[in-house]
Amino acid sequence: MNDSYLPRHLVPELQDALASARVVNLVGPRQAGKTTLVRDLFGHGHFVTLDDAAVLAAVEADPEGQLESLRAGLGDAPLIIDEAQRSKTLALAIKRLVDADRRKGQFVLTGSSNVFTTAEVADSLAGRMRTLKLWPLSAAEIRRAPVNRLMDWAMQPNPLLAQIADPEPLARQDYVEMVLEGGFPETRTLPIRPRQRQYRDYIDAVVDRDVADVMPVRKPDALRQLIDQMAARTAQEINTTELAKLTRLQRVTVDQYLDILIRLSLVTKLGAWSSGESRREIRQPKFHFVDTGITCALRRFTSATFGLDGTPQVLGGVLESYVAGELQRALPLQDADYRLYHWRSADQREIDILVDAGSHLLNVEVKASATVEAGDFKHLRWFAADGPGRSRTCTGIVFYLGREKLTFGDRNFALPLSALWSVVDV
Repeated sequence: MNDSYLPRHLVPELQDALASARVVNLVGPRQAGKTTLVRDLFGHGHFVTLDDAAVLAAVEADPEGQLESLRAGLGDAPLIIDEAQRSKTLALAIKRLVDADRRKGQFVLTGSSNVFTTAEVADSLAGRMRTLKLWPLSAAEIRRAPVNRLMDWAMQPNPLLAQIADPEPLARQDYVEMVLEGGFPETRTLPIRPRQRQYRDYIDAVVDRDVADVMPVRKPDALRQLIDQMAARTAQEINTTELAKLTRLQRVTVDQYLDILIRLSLVTKLGAWSSGESRREIRQPKFHFVDTGITCALRRFTSATFGLDGTPQVLGGVLESYVAGELQRALPLQDADYRLYHWRSADQREIDILVDAGSHLLNVEVKASATVEAGDFKHLRWFAADGPGRSRTCTGIVFYLGREKLTFGDRNFALPLSALWSVVDV
């Protein structure tokens, strides 16, 4: 199977964006498939890349004139500019051009970070531009399955297990291989040794090339060390003071570097959900590495790591990041708008991932075991019945490595991890 031609779930969103906005801004981690997607989808447009030094130099010297020249003869087809963040003059030039010409779908920009980083440019393009993010491949995309609809399913008045197709019957080792492979199209199918070398080289390339597009970094070696530390702490609340000591950086620098990693889509941050009624709720954010393949490569994890003779307990955090990533990828494709958080109280009650829909909450726990029992729902039950979720409608899901869909009553369910790409009838 050629991953270059795996269907991407973002295609309808991109088509809608091109029909409704003058500028479409597609961002996401490098090598996630942005260039392949826009070439396939907008093949009738004119494609240029600012990775070409000559093209970049021409754009920087005369941005408006160069853009007008590139657009000449295109008609209604878009001008597609790859690695758009490499130019410091492009954003304002595009703004002036689309203010003078109000046609939809004039520009498609791609890049590893948002080219419209200044507040004044972003604000002035309100109503003119749509920004979408392409993540690495989801499990559903890899299996050519439809968009996962579990979040919409959980928010129904009466979610039923019968609405979820029988999940793919996978063993623990199957899940281990999935998290080791990751979701980058050209890398995930390689044998493990060259795959992990390529993922580590990928991080070096991001530090060497992409970081400067976001912010000048005086200590790239310290940033590289911070990335390793973040991989070791995926699915954890982060103490930036501790990270500052480990990396010998000032705390404010650690905060800046974490912001760079978020903007380059290497890590995501789940804010701490607050009920607004309890001072005993912990407010620290939780960070997840975006791709578990990179996480495992940086930590030198192999299948043996998760075996009985290795350190199987480390699988829990990696699996939690895997689930957070799958939900993040499906988030913009649900029928309603949801936000992802985590939650923890001072007395150590916690919820791994909380999906907020306003009056409804989906509370998710991830368990790296093939069995599930009533005790695994204790925090979910307390939160919904006696805790800060008691004024909302709460659905609880425990994802586990078994094969059965199970109900534990009161809108609490145990689902195999493979339910994340099962067909859901909502």
